[in-house]
Amino acid sequence: MRRSCEALALLLGPALAELGSRTAVEVGALGVTDAFEPPSEPAARSAGEHGRHPVPVRLYGRHAIVGPYPSHHAVRPCPQCLPRRWQAVRSVALREALETGPRTGTGAGTGAARGGTRAAGESPYVTPFAIAALAGLIAATHRDRPAPGVLATGAQATRAQAGGPYATVQLVDLESLRVRHYPLIPDPECPRCGRPQEDTAASATLELRPAPKHRPGSFRVRDISAYTLPLEPYANPVCGSLGPSVVHDVSSTSTSATIGCFSMRSGDYLRETFWGGHADSFAHSVRIGVLEGLERYAGMRARAKQAVVRDSLDTLLARGERAVDPRECGLYSADFHRANPHVTPFRTDREIAWVWGCSLRDGKPVLVPEVLTYYHTPGLEQRFVQESSNGCASGGSLEEAAYFGLMEVVERDAFLLTWYGRAVLPEIDTRTVGTTARHMVDRLEMYGYEARFFDTRITFPIPVVTGVAVRPDGGPGRMCFGAGAGLDPEAAIASALCEIATDAVNLPGRTERDEARLRAMAADFHKVEALHDHPLAYGIPEMGDHAAFLLGEPGSVRPRRRSMAQLYGDGSVPPVSDDLREDLMRCVDAVTAEGYDVIVVDQTMPEQRELGLTTVSVLVPGLLPIDFGWTRQRALGMPRLRTGLRQAGLRDRDLTAEDFNPAPHPFP
Repeated sequence: MRRSCEALALLLGPALAELGSRTAVEVGALGVTDAFEPPSEPAARSAGEHGRHPVPVRLYGRHAIVGPYPSHHAVRPCPQCLPRRWQAVRSVALREALETGPRTGTGAGTGAARGGTRAAGESPYVTPFAIAALAGLIAATHRDRPAPGVLATGAQATRAQAGGPYATVQLVDLESLRVRHYPLIPDPECPRCGRPQEDTAASATLELRPAPKHRPGSFRVRDISAYTLPLEPYANPVCGSLGPSVVHDVSSTSTSATIGCFSMRSGDYLRETFWGGHADSFAHSVRIGVLEGLERYAGMRARAKQAVVRDSLDTLLARGERAVDPRECGLYSADFHRANPHVTPFRTDREIAWVWGCSLRDGKPVLVPEVLTYYHTPGLEQRFVQESSNGCASGGSLEEAAYFGLMEVVERDAFLLTWYGRAVLPEIDTRTVGTTARHMVDRLEMYGYEARFFDTRITFPIPVVTGVAVRPDGGPGRMCFGAGAGLDPEAAIASALCEIATDAVNLPGRTERDEARLRAMAADFHKVEALHDHPLAYGIPEMGDHAAFLLGEPGSVRPRRRSMAQLYGDGSVPPVSDDLREDLMRCVDAVTAEGYDVIVVDQTMPEQRELGLTTVSVLVPGLLPIDFGWTRQRALGMPRLRTGLRQAGLRDRDLTAEDFNPAPHPFP
């Protein structure tokens, strides 16, 4: 590969000169070294002849990737962003070979990098036709780039529009000479051009401002269509920041679901993270999915900030610092740590990393353990718990993002109190819900499912709704669950319905295809290990028996369902404002009135901020956290699970371990 790159570099110069171009090029190879390996020394962008920066050209197999082109106006993305983005969208097998394979030698581009990569021979694609095509492409593109202050021509404007606000790279198939264009988003973690800010108490202090809603009945400051969200920068096979592609789930008969995926490494573990949308059209689902993907990408580890506080809780408290005690957020049991000795338990004298958040109750900065808010932060050995995206949310303003993050925390706390405490809840009469929801309920009935909804308000007056899609015949794919929360109960129902409508129609087939593994889970809950195991296990008919406390036994007489007006028309729900700041503070006041704090950590990445988006993580220490994997259920050891239902007036005494539901929760 090195010789192929040298040959291409040697021939491209004269070919460009023949076209009257003095453009310098820098030729290298992709897929022979680990692009995420920290540089041995600070990288500096080199300049070619006449002080011009060279145009990067990267070879991989029969493809050449040209760009990003040097810009007069910005230094991002830089040439190092491309190999990092390119490697991030490779297959898991290729990434494992590049990033964790054994070293067999030294020297970049020699085939002696991680994984023992080496060239099988000379490239057959470095031909005179390929050289001429690359030279013509580079000369034409670089010649058209305007100087500072010069307006773009029509051709230049067309190319800029294709990439949106981002730089464009060009993929040349050296066999067919076909050229494709892909936008490249700067990598915020790039060691060459990334500019992370220092995480400080001052920068974490938040000021809530008026946030008018874009229309009555909405809880958003602008419609999703108002954001510039072309799919190409986020999902493309060369450098998509959220993965190589988006799949349209044409098999879904209830919603136009879309699915994307990106992978991220932490030590030896390469995690695949899925994102997507579930709306009435694929176009709308794609936009929702991109927002969800960006939210998860931002929440997995800090990219815009660098954590600078590393200390023990004992030391911080001795210095008078405000800090969240991880014990209030739940820890794993002693049995878990005995079975998993590689997970070091939290101790108050253990030095850990902290990030700054802001208490909305007190209006002051507070330190938060990094692993409780960035749930895929590097270093498995540092994670005394494995958090999820619970409480992470995005919005067109800080107020919007914090509102939805808090709703998620409240929703999941209520769900876990209901499930593990086996709480009996009022059922909502679906004949009294909104027209759109009734249509979806009717559609589910056509596919053999009854949609049922329960008022899941436990401690707080904020509407929380649990939705269940149930097969009345008790067959495979017996039931699936969803939930929603918000000041508008119709919106909470819509959120719960969206989840069960998407999952229910596919559950019978998934249950039958994976029946042996799922039946093993039903026989031994320790085999429920991953996020998707929890909902899929309830496709097994007998697992549905664990939900009889809520749904009743099959064929039994049900309590009388209650209308929306009976449940929510009595003034028990906080009023809804036309300003999200007021809605947020009403919910914050409801939570803090019960003795809890509401803490917000800003996770926004640079590319989100440029789109007008904010992403936050909301924590309410003391509420029940959602965990996935039966042995990781922190809620089972927390005081709130024992006292919450009694304090809410739903039980006459505190619960004991014998009262708990013995089955893992079915939350998706």
